[in-house]
Amino acid sequence: MASQTNNALPLQVAIIGGGPAGFYTAQALFRVRPDIQVDLYERLPSPFGLVRSGVAPDHQKLKRPIQLYEQIANHTNFNLIANVTVGVDLPIAALSERYHAVVLANGTESGRLMNIPGEHLNGCHSATAFVGWYNGHPDFRDHVFDLSHENAIIVGQGNVAIDVCRILTKTVDELCHTDIAEHALDALAESRIRQVYLVGRRGPVQAKFTYQELKELTELSACVLETPAEELILNPASESELAKGDGATRGRVRNYETLKKFAIESLSTKPRRCTLRFLLSPIKLMGDQRLQQVMFERNRLTGPVGQQAALGTGEYETIDCGLLLSSIGYHGTPMTGVPFDSAQGIIPNQQGRVLDHDNPVSGLYAVGWVKRGPTGLIGTNKADAKETVTALLSDLSNHTQSTRAGLAGILPLLKQQSIKVVHFSDWQKIDQNEIERGLVKVKPREKFTRVADMLSVVATESNNP
Repeated sequence: MASQTNNALPLQVAIIGGGPAGFYTAQALFRVRPDIQVDLYERLPSPFGLVRSGVAPDHQKLKRPIQLYEQIANHTNFNLIANVTVGVDLPIAALSERYHAVVLANGTESGRLMNIPGEHLNGCHSATAFVGWYNGHPDFRDHVFDLSHENAIIVGQGNVAIDVCRILTKTVDELCHTDIAEHALDALAESRIRQVYLVGRRGPVQAKFTYQELKELTELSACVLETPAEELILNPASESELAKGDGATRGRVRNYETLKKFAIESLSTKPRRCTLRFLLSPIKLMGDQRLQQVMFERNRLTGPVGQQAALGTGEYETIDCGLLLSSIGYHGTPMTGVPFDSAQGIIPNQQGRVLDHDNPVSGLYAVGWVKRGPTGLIGTNKADAKETVTALLSDLSNHTQSTRAGLAGILPLLKQQSIKVVHFSDWQKIDQNEIERGLVKVKPREKFTRVADMLSVVATESNNP
């Protein structure tokens, strides 16, 4: 294959993953090189990743970045290749041979395990699965969550845990005009859950939820918030953490002051209760085939200011429950042909350059959660993408490149397997159909929750004159 100078070379870049990290990477590439060709591969027929399937249905404003992603997708040199699973339908090597660079933006899709006895029991699930279920993600469409018990426990105290608690405790009237999946709304309408425990291993000062998320729990029409007063007593190090005076501290102070207002037993007649518990670690799930009880060990905090860790005290508490949702973080999934750090659940990298035994893999990059771990907000991916793109373009500018076939060399491989590629124009048909379905129910949209149904829309629209 003949070599060309960099100035004349039409650079071909493949991005794997259609979530925020993938789109911000495309944006960063176009800002520096508007002539670059970007092909974004997505496993599902629907793009936008966790903005579509992770953001809570009652948080529609947080889905506004989709408008920007749509603008990026309409760039002349952008292609969406959805309904294609890289690593299964296409080996990563096939992309590396046909593109100058491949950027892995496939996220961390799996919920972290608690790794305690009884985690296999029916009734124990990851919050990741529950969020996917109520958001209509096809992977979780047929998951069954038994909501027939009065007590539920959520392990973890980040914003996802708060989202899950809110969905469990809101009324159907509060949810029916969101874009919650219809099957989830029907199940929640029959829910018998009356008590939800939100449990964290450290104290109230170390809890990861934001003030805005906590505030929403105080405003639920049918659920009262409470927390045991004795669990709000702070050790000296936690008091020092509150007194720091930086931006992060202000949020912690607001959280703590809010919690103190709910540190007495409420006389509210609201039918549901959310109890925030602190300094508890689950050590065993108990039950005969299905979950009936959770044993916790009480903790105390130890360590310097800002780095306190939970240490078990040898004191235990058991709480009855029929549903446990674990919200303790996410973990990446290995892809064949790509280095992977199983301990951290990410792709090993340096400034976005993928490493194999500490050596950069030529032409292979990572961005987003699979690069840095599941931290930050949607917008955090902008700076992350810029760092990776800077490394990528620097590498390409330092080496004479050969022409690459790009998508033209990939489509025949997909055609051989009879894989229906969903392009952005196809997604727009699915999108419009969902919006129209939602109008009937006064919802922003009624999502398709099965891949076959999405593909059916594309086929039907394509056959219409």
